[in-house]
Amino acid sequence: MKQFSISTMIYSGEGSLHRLARIKNRKVWIVCDEFLATGEAIERIRVLLQHNEVRLYTDIQPDPSIATIVSGMEALIAFTPDIVIGFGGGSAIDAAKAMVFFAAHFNVELERCIAIPTTSGTGSEVTSATVITDPVAGIKYPLFDRSIYPDEAILDPTLTVTVPPHITANTGMDVLTHAIEAYVSTKANDFTDALADKAIHAVFEYLPTAFKNGACVQTREKMHNASCMAGIAFSQSGLGINHAIAHQLGGKFHIAHGLANALLLPHVIRFNARHDIRARKRYARIAKSCRFCHPDATPEAGVNQLIHRIKLLQRELKLATSLRMLKIMRQDILKQLEAMAHSALQDSTMATTPYQASDKQVRQIIEALL
Repeated sequence: MKQFSISTMIYSGEGSLHRLARIKNRKVWIVCDEFLATGEAIERIRVLLQHNEVRLYTDIQPDPSIATIVSGMEALIAFTPDIVIGFGGGSAIDAAKAMVFFAAHFNVELERCIAIPTTSGTGSEVTSATVITDPVAGIKYPLFDRSIYPDEAILDPTLTVTVPPHITANTGMDVLTHAIEAYVSTKANDFTDALADKAIHAVFEYLPTAFKNGACVQTREKMHNASCMAGIAFSQSGLGINHAIAHQLGGKFHIAHGLANALLLPHVIRFNARHDIRARKRYARIAKSCRFCHPDATPEAGVNQLIHRIKLLQRELKLATSLRMLKIMRQDILKQLEAMAHSALQDSTMATTPYQASDKQVRQIIEALL
């Protein structure tokens, strides 16, 4: 038996941020980084929330650590807000979700948690997952629980028009990886397929334009919605080995999550297609759906075309395609190889990967990035 449910109310489109104006006479706690705390967007939010007591928590860094979550949780408990808003990229929203989750164990009761993404990538605004980093061990820990879902998500594309091209590229490839992994997951179903397929089409069609012309609100809206759809899909169906290894590359070498996923994606598709017939057919189905190959093409030909188009997209987005291009040396990777392979196999995303790789095979995938 398979299941599908959406726990988050979604408000989308240009101007959807005005939803906040309906909140009155509440204590509102906003989690965001220091950069956003001094920007124009936060002033828009303050104006919309002018009839409330608003406090910002800005001690947020990329890849929120255990210490960050604990410190934030203590601040949340001290303020006793009615509403928590996670505002920013995946790190800020993940941090807000984690703080709310753990604060609940100390009898903190909230009216609601609202996620407002300013990048189109993680889909964290609609997932039951949050990722916490242990900087000492260099490991990222994905945490899944139904109570982690935000109550509301506000997808206003005007918040994303100033995102720099390189971040647009990285986060956009995160969307593509989420959607493709959700599509070949062992828990994929008709509902997740529909969302993943739509997100994949959107990335190939709109990401290059968003990268080149970030001020185009219509294009940004398509990518913002694609990120959300991919987030819903993988939250229901799970991810796979691509994310399991990406978590290690991010934890050990601080590679941006979307970029780590992009580096791995062609190699992981080739690996899964070689070892799992179902995955091979599903990758080919993506290629045919996107019209990358003839409808009568063999699964092998479909896989080849999908990989080819992903590589063309990487080139168009000016993304690194090897660890060497990121100035990460072979000897440094080899020193961490055994630990990364071991941790990847323990990663919770491996539960739904199409083919259960061995330790040796994980190491080979990582070495292929050199």
